Amino acid sequence: MSAPAQDQPTAIGDETSSCGFSKPSFLMTNSLERGGTERQFVELASSLKASGCMVHLGCILRKGPFLHDLSRAGFAEPAQFSLGGSLYGVQSLKSRWRLRQHLRQLEIAVAHSFDFYVNLTLVPAAKLAGVPVIGSHRQLGDLLSPAQFRAQLEMFRWCDRVVCNSNAAADRLRQAGLQLSRIAVIGNGMGPPLFARATPVLSRSPGIVRVGMIGRMNIRAKNQDAFLRAAARVSRKFPECKFLLVGDGPLRRELEELAGDLEIQERVSFVGDRQDIPAMLASMDVSVVASASESLSNVMLESMAAGIPVVATEVGGNVELGAEGRAVLIPANNDEALAEAIEQLLGDEKLRREIATQARRFAEQNFSMRRIREQYCELYSQVSSA
Repeated sequence: MSAPAQDQPTAIGDETSSCGFSKPSFLMTNSLERGGTERQFVELASSLKASGCMVHLGCILRKGPFLHDLSRAGFAEPAQFSLGGSLYGVQSLKSRWRLRQHLRQLEIAVAHSFDFYVNLTLVPAAKLAGVPVIGSHRQLGDLLSPAQFRAQLEMFRWCDRVVCNSNAAADRLRQAGLQLSRIAVIGNGMGPPLFARATPVLSRSPGIVRVGMIGRMNIRAKNQDAFLRAAARVSRKFPECKFLLVGDGPLRRELEELAGDLEIQERVSFVGDRQDIPAMLASMDVSVVASASESLSNVMLESMAAGIPVVATEVGGNVELGAEGRAVLIPANNDEALAEAIEQLLGDEKLRREIATQARRFAEQNFSMRRIREQYCELYSQVSSA
């Protein structure tokens, strides 16, 4: 598919109108922990349900804070199909068989997998049940091992469609030999609260600017360490600048120690895992996405929707989002370029406003949850009618 059109604004206020897909669907994710894929799972499922669709949910691990969000949207707890710690053990085989029966009992018209482990679980179960199935490729694939990438690619050959959330991710599958006819590109969707003007959770002070980075502290590819090294340099030129790290995970203590080693611990706030992302973004003047690998960054999209200018690495879908002046794009894994880009924005308030305005308009036109939901409903209709 081509890149999203930019000349047809989409209304973002009404998320409850019917999408026209009336058959039962089954959406499945690995867990309900806080992450980009899990957030998209919850957002899409909730939007489908609000529009009148018959949606059933499943997961491999029934845990995580997004369970509360599903409950608030009116869902019962997702059906759990545990793998027992192995994709190939006896329990995983039993779970796939039980999943096959579950799909048949619910008379599911289309099944939709959301991530790597579920691709390897739901796809064969759906094929055995005779149910059309959609896989998901929500990363570039470079964070998988070669064996994992090959295994997932074989599952994709069984799928009726594979959804990629960026053209960059789709290109990777095409290069690996997956038929173009099996691939669909549908971006990440954002509901109305992400476009609303939020009250900053951190009070504004005259002369103080804030640069923030949002992301789980569980993989080094997010590059929070690069953000801290850039912060140390930026602090010398902009002593009034404060830095925020939003998120939590096993790397947090190491990052806190790095802030101390760089002697910027008084300038950096580790605010932990937060649910009030719009309010956190409203507290920032610049948002940073420093990842070494991204298919389509939720943080970058949410920053654009909030009207916060972004510095992002030139990887994957970041280029699709940030092109034509919608972000300051820099080479990945380059601390100096990151610091210079932050300094450029901090030193030019007019540029910050221009970037923020273009980015927000682009996000409104292309990534409202209503628009994304309609694309999924059209895909579900195509697949279930084939």
